[in-house]
Amino acid sequence: MPEPFKTFLNESLVRDAARELARTSPTFKATAFVADVIPSLEPLELKARAMLIADALERHLAPDFDTAASHLERTTALRGWFLWSAGEFVARRGLDTPERALACLRELTQRFTAEFAIRPFLVRHPERTFATLHTWLAHESEHVRRLVSEGTRPRLPWGMQLKSLIADPSPSLPLLEALLDDDSAYVRRSVANHLNDIAKDHPALVTAWVERFLPHAPPARVALLRHASRTLIKQGNQRLLTAWGRGTALCGTAALTITPRRMLLGGHVTLTATLTSSSRAPQPLTVDYVVHHVRADGRTSPKVFKGWSARLGAGETVTLEKRHVVKPITTRRYYAGRHRVELQVNGQVVAEAHFTLRIP
Repeated sequence: MPEPFKTFLNESLVRDAARELARTSPTFKATAFVADVIPSLEPLELKARAMLIADALERHLAPDFDTAASHLERTTALRGWFLWSAGEFVARRGLDTPERALACLRELTQRFTAEFAIRPFLVRHPERTFATLHTWLAHESEHVRRLVSEGTRPRLPWGMQLKSLIADPSPSLPLLEALLDDDSAYVRRSVANHLNDIAKDHPALVTAWVERFLPHAPPARVALLRHASRTLIKQGNQRLLTAWGRGTALCGTAALTITPRRMLLGGHVTLTATLTSSSRAPQPLTVDYVVHHVRADGRTSPKVFKGWSARLGAGETVTLEKRHVVKPITTRRYYAGRHRVELQVNGQVVAEAHFTLRIP
């Protein structure tokens, strides 16, 4: 089994970081810092560990923020997950001096992302922070340019939601447009995820972006816009599907079979979709499937899963197969019962089948 996330911040890492901080500042007491953190570390999960270390940094770094920020900046051997805590320290102690704090985050993000730490500045100092982000668009580091997009994502996983940008994403749009054709795939991936966040609250806005920027787009931008469109495609948004040339219903017939029909939690079923064209022209198809998961009260809740992208020739029959695993995960609890599965082609349900789940 993979290591738990919490081990990213472990005792060894804390001790190594303390030694590095002491090496670059004679006033930092490594032994006291370690003694402050280690006794409480083990039972905590990842985020709680990061906050515990940030608490200790507040107690052990210099009380003057500029001095503490300079200490973090020159300790260049500090990298990786420890810098989540360092960024949190900057967000707490630097909020009243945003220019100095943002300069520190610009340096730290080149060693570990500051996407969580920058968000309090967007809330407290939105105009100043956005002005700073505009100056970072041309920064030589892809990590700084990525922070422009990732730090302003309205629904960043694990991060504070930016409710003002959920309501009105317009302040971020010029930044995203400037990064749309960035040389770095790392940056472009962030832009795609940011647009996908926006699509959850403003589908028409993202659809308009695809309509505007997809025609004659280079391959890298096509890939970005496709990834940005994934939620709306799964939802069967017809305007968005039309922009991708997939807004037309299947011309032909479809069938869906599931084997086995009964399964135990932890196993898998095989979905087989058979599509037959009755058209005289080829048909580009986006084929997804919807599993209606049984809930505790017996009702069901739909979840769309990515299926296939296909081009169905005139009069052609194609068979598509996918294995669907049903195993325990932290974000969903499974219940026994009949799970209906719908086959969705270009946003429209064209066939269905079911399997029965048993819980050992």
